[in-house]
Amino acid sequence: MRFTRPLMLGTVAAVAISNMATASPELREDALSMFLPLPSTTPAVKDNPITPEKIELGKALFFDPRMSASGVFSCNSCHNLATGGDDNMETSIGHAWQKGPRNSPTVLNSVFNEAQFWDGRAADLAEQAKGPVQAGVEMANTPENVVATLNSMAEYVGWFRASFPDQEDPVTFDNFAKAIEAYEATLITPAPFDAFLNGDDAALTDVQKAGLELFMDKGCASCHNGVNLGGNGYYPFGLIEKPGADVLPPDDKGRFAVTETADDSYVFRASPLRNIALTAPYFHSGKVWDLDVAVAIMGTSQLGTELNDDEVDQIVAFLGSLTGKIPEVTYPILPVETLDTPRPTGAVLE
Repeated sequence: MRFTRPLMLGTVAAVAISNMATASPELREDALSMFLPLPSTTPAVKDNPITPEKIELGKALFFDPRMSASGVFSCNSCHNLATGGDDNMETSIGHAWQKGPRNSPTVLNSVFNEAQFWDGRAADLAEQAKGPVQAGVEMANTPENVVATLNSMAEYVGWFRASFPDQEDPVTFDNFAKAIEAYEATLITPAPFDAFLNGDDAALTDVQKAGLELFMDKGCASCHNGVNLGGNGYYPFGLIEKPGADVLPPDDKGRFAVTETADDSYVFRASPLRNIALTAPYFHSGKVWDLDVAVAIMGTSQLGTELNDDEVDQIVAFLGSLTGKIPEVTYPILPVETLDTPRPTGAVLE
C-alpha cells in the first residue's frame, strides 16, 4: 500500500498525460455517461418550496448555537462553511464535550445525496436537521425546547410567519427543519470539473484529465458517480479486502444499525467526493488524513488493485478539480434572547 508521495511522474504516466490533450471530446462523452454537472440554480426539494424568506430563516437557524441545549453548538459547529462544510476533525465534539462516533460529512452539495448520514438513516436534509439537535452526543436538545426558544423571540416568530405564510402557527420543529433544508440547498459549489462537463477543455489540466480517465477505467466511478460523485448508493467497506481495524473500527457496523440486516454489516453510503480535498480526515472513522493514502486504500479494499504512485497522483489531481467555489457567507445577526428564552444547560460533563 502506498503511503508516500513520489517526487515526479513516471515515464508511462507522462506519455499518457501527453495524449490527453487530444482526447477531451471522447473523455467528456464518457464522463457525461457517469456524471452530471451541478445545476446553475438552487435545486428544488420535495414538499418544501424554497423562498428567499425561508433561506434567510434557515441561515439564521444554521448558525444559531441556541438551538442546542448548552447554547454552545450550532449546525455550523460540525459543518463549518469556512472549512469545507465539515469540522476537519476525526469525529465531532458535541454536548458536554463528548466525542461523536463518526466523521462529520460535508454539508456542501449535500442536497444532491439520495440520503443523509453515513448509514443513510435520514431520507432528506429536513430529516437530517432534526437528528443532531436531539442527539445526546451532539446538541442534546428537544423539539419542545427548540420551539420554546424560537417563540421567545419576536423576530424569529416574524421570520417564521414570512417563511410559512399559509400556516396559522408556523413555529414548529418541522418548519425549523424545512428552513434549514432550504438554506442548505443553496450551498452548492460549481467546480472546474463542471466547466469541463459543460464543454470547456481548458477547465482541467492534462494531469487531471488523465486522473479522470483512470477514475473511470479503474472502476472508482462504479460507486462515485452522478452529480455528487457519490452519496447515491450503499456499499461494503472492504468489498474485496477489508481494511484494518485502525481504518474500519469493528464496533461500527454501518447500515446494519438501520436495517438490522446481516448483509448490511459494514455497509456505508458512498461518500460524495465534491470538495474532498478540503475535508480531511477521511472515511466514516476519520482515521486517514492524507488523500493519497485514502485513494490507495480504496484501490485495494474496493477495487482489488494496487494503484501505483503515478496512478494515485493522477486520481488525486482529478479529485482536486472537484473543489468548487463556496458561496460567500455573511454571518447573520441573530435575534436577541428575552427573559422567556430557555436558559442553556449541560455545557460541561457532570
